[in-house]
Amino acid sequence: MAEPSTDVAIGPSSVLRLHRLAVRDSDDDPDEVVVGRAETGAFVELPRIGAIAISLLDTGSTVGEVEERIAREHDVELDVVEFAEALVELEFVSGVDGRSLSGGAQRREHLPWLRERHVRWLFGRTANVVWLGVLLAAAVTWWQRPDLVPSASDFYWTPYVGLAVLVNTALFSVSATVHELMHLAAARSYGAPARIGFSTRLHYLVVQTDVTAIWAVPRRARLRVYLAGMKWDAFLVTGCVLVVAHAGLPVGVDRVLAALALVVLLSMAVQVQVYMRTDLYYVLMEWLRGRNVFQDALAYLRHLVRRGPDPTADLPARERRAVRVYAVAMAVGSAISLSVFALYGLPIVITGVVGAFTGLLGGIGDPWRVVDSALVIAVECVLQTAFLIAFHRGHRHWFTRRRG
Repeated sequence: MAEPSTDVAIGPSSVLRLHRLAVRDSDDDPDEVVVGRAETGAFVELPRIGAIAISLLDTGSTVGEVEERIAREHDVELDVVEFAEALVELEFVSGVDGRSLSGGAQRREHLPWLRERHVRWLFGRTANVVWLGVLLAAAVTWWQRPDLVPSASDFYWTPYVGLAVLVNTALFSVSATVHELMHLAAARSYGAPARIGFSTRLHYLVVQTDVTAIWAVPRRARLRVYLAGMKWDAFLVTGCVLVVAHAGLPVGVDRVLAALALVVLLSMAVQVQVYMRTDLYYVLMEWLRGRNVFQDALAYLRHLVRRGPDPTADLPARERRAVRVYAVAMAVGSAISLSVFALYGLPIVITGVVGAFTGLLGGIGDPWRVVDSALVIAVECVLQTAFLIAFHRGHRHWFTRRRG
């Protein structure tokens, strides 16, 4: 059997065999369409005549026949040979004149057995009503009992700081996994493949779900996917609060649930850091209908500080608005992050470090205290090692020696 090829000549007599392509109207331009392969995550915007050409090529017509038909029926001169070559480069073509082409690196999806019928209910009206009801009930509970609002002291639910760090990390890991599974389930509710993996954002180790394939669905549907994880987080935080307030569980269980609510709430605060590719970053980009506005927004913030020439003055009105709104969101997100760190992160870190070193230096007569203190160091070492591994995998080209 012949190996698939990537080098092929296309002429007017060529017949193309296409991969299964998703084609939909553009969200922003009625004269454009979005075309792509969900299996590889490759999507492009094309003039509507391009979608017509793809449809005709997919019928088995030759390149020349498609060009003639488009000229005759649509009064458009389209170089279909060049267009077909572009489709090959995009890896949208599986074969030319009976010769198979390499199909590109297909992304192995996780939980391939999970289908729309399995998860549709999670995003239906009933589920949304329950979710909203839990949030409202928690808001009322917080109003009546402000002592249940998460505080930094909730993190250490036991005098053994290492045990608290270990258990909190384990519980958060489970919650973070469900967070990503919700993204995957939301994508799968539209029939889109998705996969979960580790990555890094600045100094954070993150679990993230690749949902590039949802470009096959309209903007409103994509918002469901982007917000699915945070909806779970909000449900978990408020659910923990309601259980602590009304279930009458033992004090120890209540304290662990309060710690879980705190760590998940802190992870939600990270989402406002829209200068990273957080969930809210993608939501903001959809709302602004912008792409890659980070550098322009950074330049605009410098302009506000230094009062130099406005770098957005020459941009189109819509793009200028997007850059300015994103710049404000970056500034607000940074302010919120610093405030959260000052009110929550710093006290937690200081308490943990002091507790760990106190246990190591003064716990000679208490072996459990020494082991507990060592746990803090061990957990941190594991997390930092995982960060370095994920960073290396995501930036492997930085560590590859270039050969002249």
